Amino acid sequence: MEWVFFGVAAFSAVTTFNAIRPFPWSVLSIGSFFPGWLATELAPQRLGIEVAILVVFPVLGALEGWQGYAAVALMAFSIIGTLYLIAIARAAGEVAERALKEGLGDDYLDHIDPDLSARHDPTIPWARLLLARAGVPEVERIKNLSYGPYKRRNRIDVYRHRDHPTKCPTLLQIHGGGWVIGSKDQQGKPLMEHLSARGWVCFAPNYRLGPRSRFPDMLVDLKQALAWIREHGEEYGADTDFIVVTGGSAGGHLTALVALTQNDPEYQPGFEDADTSVFAAVPYYGVYDFTGRNNVRGKIGERGMRRFLERSVMPTKLAADPEGWAKASPLDRITPDDPPFFVIHGHNDTLVPVAEAHYFVEKLRAVSREPVVYAELPGAQHAFDVFPSVRTAHIIRAIERYVDYMYTRYRHRERTDREVVA
Repeated sequence: MEWVFFGVAAFSAVTTFNAIRPFPWSVLSIGSFFPGWLATELAPQRLGIEVAILVVFPVLGALEGWQGYAAVALMAFSIIGTLYLIAIARAAGEVAERALKEGLGDDYLDHIDPDLSARHDPTIPWARLLLARAGVPEVERIKNLSYGPYKRRNRIDVYRHRDHPTKCPTLLQIHGGGWVIGSKDQQGKPLMEHLSARGWVCFAPNYRLGPRSRFPDMLVDLKQALAWIREHGEEYGADTDFIVVTGGSAGGHLTALVALTQNDPEYQPGFEDADTSVFAAVPYYGVYDFTGRNNVRGKIGERGMRRFLERSVMPTKLAADPEGWAKASPLDRITPDDPPFFVIHGHNDTLVPVAEAHYFVEKLRAVSREPVVYAELPGAQHAFDVFPSVRTAHIIRAIERYVDYMYTRYRHRERTDREVVA
């Protein structure tokens, strides 16, 4: 029994250490992602399991020999580490708030309309988080509406309040999955459910995936989804003149491209005149450069990333078509006329190095005339927002404040335009 206790404790300690200090970007970092991600985002639940292990095994007589005492020490280390992970997850709200004040101004909250700020709730739904429970009673989901010609992948879901309000602010949520897997059913739900409960209408599309489809097919589909929202969104209560786009990982890459290529006819074949503009963009842990020019993954990592993109995503090889690869890179599409951005990335991301975000934000701030907010989250792994967690709850509330600020700007602009016309 003492050997079992020791083995469980060693595994727990290694997993905790990996969550706190994952491997720097390398082949090993990919393997460290999954256990680190779970240990980080399910830290409160994990703490309960660790305490139970520390109590139950000694009660069963597993303290005999050095193995039992070593196991106690390892479990103590693991518990302290998990408490640290919970603490830095709870600090995500403060990190995001500082980022919002830096990007929008210390008084940005004073510039949010009172009817919007009255809905802000800083409390964390601990019961829901501890049970990792999805779903919000006041939100309804309408599934699998067709928005384009590709029947299998051109499907879109709608999240809205059951009271069916009208002229609601609108969100387009783009799923990730490395451009080759993933579904609208798997990502962005905590954010969409939170905003829908507060009067937003959220749209979550599928899109064509590699390697069967190659870039820019994914982007074309998302433009098609935007065109569909502009044509049909009012039927579901959306204010289609105000759309914010968001998404994570590959969805973060596509979120950035949607925002940076507004109304570009090259990506709107057959619907060139459709309005595909967005008011703001919120990409999470996105890939912003396909060319590898900044070597954020190291030589081996960049070579592996390039091979993956050549085999599964891009229609050409980088050496043969550097211009085409640059056009697929948000880093190369930045202009002074781009919409506002709120870029979010985890400091401990082992799948997309945080340096991707550094270079992207640096250039956005240098070129764009609109505000750029950047929140780098200590201790956060890739895909931290996939299911309800302490960190996710804080970041969702920060995004809510950000998009409400942007919606207030939109309202005031619309009001001013009407007064000028009158």
